[in-house]
Amino acid sequence: MPFLQVQELKKAFPATGGAVTVFDNINFSIERGEFVCIIGHSGCGKTTILNVLAGLDMATSGVAVMDGREIAGPSLERGVVFQGHALMPWLSVMKNIAFAVKSRWPDWDRDRIKTHCQRFIDLVGLTGAEAKKPSELSGGMKQRVGIARAFAIEPKMLLLDEPFGALDALTRGTIQDELLRIVQATHQTVFMITHDVDEAILLADKILLMSNGPNALIAEIVDNTLPRNRTRHDMHHDPQYYRVRNYLVDFLVTRSKLFQSGGTANPAQPLVVRPGLDGALPALPPGGANQGDPQHLTANHQSPSHNN
Repeated sequence: MPFLQVQELKKAFPATGGAVTVFDNINFSIERGEFVCIIGHSGCGKTTILNVLAGLDMATSGVAVMDGREIAGPSLERGVVFQGHALMPWLSVMKNIAFAVKSRWPDWDRDRIKTHCQRFIDLVGLTGAEAKKPSELSGGMKQRVGIARAFAIEPKMLLLDEPFGALDALTRGTIQDELLRIVQATHQTVFMITHDVDEAILLADKILLMSNGPNALIAEIVDNTLPRNRTRHDMHHDPQYYRVRNYLVDFLVTRSKLFQSGGTANPAQPLVVRPGLDGALPALPPGGANQGDPQHLTANHQSPSHNN
């Protein structure tokens, strides 16, 4: 059984004239140690899926099972980093992280907690800032504290909701590198929301593509076949990079609309594609993106049964 298994997840919100279904029949899995990004247009329910995995929201129907146990509420087995840093402004960097560590291991003494926190402060490059309050930190440093706090509780899975979205490009790139280095060192399982195609290609082993909402679904799963030791500075030299990037952009710009009505061959088993190796974009149906059956997209795809 996969480390995380999401089956037939649905979320509907009450609205005038009847409930609005944000997403329906969401099915995917994550293996232990895998880094998975999810991409889709605003309103398709990405953050709601993450909140369900975090135990902060309840699905209308369906189930999410992590490490053999159904997710039914918040747990320190899942660390969450939000778009905002969510730090306690009256506590220092060290104490913000220590607060989480004490919740995770209440029987630890002060010295053990401090030593443990210092390890993760050093890991995110904040050595020397231990006594600073959030008001004394830049935006990028605050996000580093949030990442250190999430890693410090040693969760079984890390959930990231566009944690770099508000940062400038230079800071964003630096923290991406830090995150990639830490994940590779710790073999952490990660589920991350992003709107940045290049960020997904850099970080993810798999990229989940969501169709437009309402009634959104996981349309396709992109297997990122670029070498795992890729970096921001060299991945664009790999011939696979532009194949994967063009595929993702094409989906977001054009093909995500085709799945909006739920017209896919089998939403219970989304298609697994390897554009980095296959190199071909699916052809649009005659007449453009607004006509035709989305099942035409299966022509150049590999079925999930060939994913091993």
